[in-house]
Amino acid sequence: MAVPLALADRRAGLYARAASLRAVRAWFDAEGLIEADVDARVASPGAEVHLAAFAATGTDGRLAFLHTSPEFAMKRLLAGGETALYYLGPVWRDEAPGPRHGSEFTMAEWYRVGADWRAVAQDTLTLIEVIARACGSDRLRHAGTEARLDGALWLSVAAAFASAGIPDLLATICPRTGAGDRDALAEHASAIGLIPQADDDWSDVFSKLLTNRVEPRLPPDRLVVLHDYPTPEAALARRSSADPRVAERFEVYACGVELANGFGELVDPVEQRARFEAAMDEKARRYGTRWPVDEGFLSALATMPEASGCALGFDRAVMLATGAPTVAAVRWSG
Repeated sequence: MAVPLALADRRAGLYARAASLRAVRAWFDAEGLIEADVDARVASPGAEVHLAAFAATGTDGRLAFLHTSPEFAMKRLLAGGETALYYLGPVWRDEAPGPRHGSEFTMAEWYRVGADWRAVAQDTLTLIEVIARACGSDRLRHAGTEARLDGALWLSVAAAFASAGIPDLLATICPRTGAGDRDALAEHASAIGLIPQADDDWSDVFSKLLTNRVEPRLPPDRLVVLHDYPTPEAALARRSSADPRVAERFEVYACGVELANGFGELVDPVEQRARFEAAMDEKARRYGTRWPVDEGFLSALATMPEASGCALGFDRAVMLATGAPTVAAVRWSG
């Protein structure tokens, strides 16, 4: 029987994907990390305001979700004594598919106890190169741009905002509480022609500036490590000991595409609970829903050692490594 044309057109990318999966596992194995195949069904899918998750309540009647990340489960394992773990498998987010994302996708996520966030950021750059080489490529390609694999640019968020016309981003952050001054940031945004909405909070204004002013100015021809995110965007990252206005969070970009998000991990359960509750209050205000707090995860933080970790969008990395137009083109399910 003839192979359907759609599969024939995608076969090279799908085979490259398979080779990349083998190469990524081989790299983690060589580094001494153990693969943790954690449960996909969880009691809480996270604590992000704008994230949507699929409900997975079973016949037992207990509220559950498909995980949006293996993070909570893996950190419990770190608290239990593991020191170097990785996950390579599916995660789910209830959002409309697009050229760069789908409601189900493959994530590579790993943690190293005792590692600085910079070491894990370097892991990320290495893994992107591992994926590209497995695809037979020495560069990344997307939407008419090409990025080389060497010579990554390490750029603080404050410096990136300064180059986009916001010279004093960190002046809008309270060094004591880590809270953002919404009106101060909105004034800067308005000065460069981006007018915030009345109900935008500090994070909304920041996100709009990042998406519309900062990301388009990142050099598309090289990998970029954007680091030292302001504390209102810390998520599960700890605050920097060098500057309490920023957190040990980084993201990696190439060809204008965000590929990875990593942290020096927060291990303070009191501060993490406060962040979760604030996020769920905002989620309830905006969307009329809130997710349960994962009490087991917060309990584990009390004994979790200091660590750093990162989540890499595997499908996106393969898309760029093969020059495919969409992530669907490098997924077997399409």
